[in-house]
Amino acid sequence: MTGSETRAAVEWLTSVAPDPRACRWEWERDPHGIALLPAGRRWDVLILPGKLGYPTLDVLTRLVGRPGPVLADSGESRTGFFVPPGTASRWVGTGVRGAGPGTWIVVPHPGRAAGGGGRWLIPPDGSGTLTDAGLLELAMHEAAGAAAQDGREGG
Repeated sequence: MTGSETRAAVEWLTSVAPDPRACRWEWERDPHGIALLPAGRRWDVLILPGKLGYPTLDVLTRLVGRPGPVLADSGESRTGFFVPPGTASRWVGTGVRGAGPGTWIVVPHPGRAAGGGGRWLIPPDGSGTLTDAGLLELAMHEAAGAAAQDGREGG
């Protein structure tokens, strides 16, 4: 990411904080490079198990090139897809957690290497681009179907 892209991403992410300026100041000085940000204002997050999340991201990038922001937790066991606000409250899916209003997300600084709170698989670009929930669902079905097919062929 360029410096201006990083600044735009930081502005976009911290805009949801109760005090964006203070959040930005603390975030940039935090040695771990993480911030706790509220979901449900500009984005919700759908959290998938890593075994489904990574293949879903592969399918999604084939469909749209560059989806909205995607996080991986520090253990690589979960992936979080940034989707439009309101998605988490309407999502029905086994094994998928939704983070919407009232939920806080650990978010790494987009301009730093991975810290203790995880890493960006697709960093925000600062424009507000989010992953379309319908496309995410299609990508999840394709990824799950491919995994099931691989299991049948390998078993």
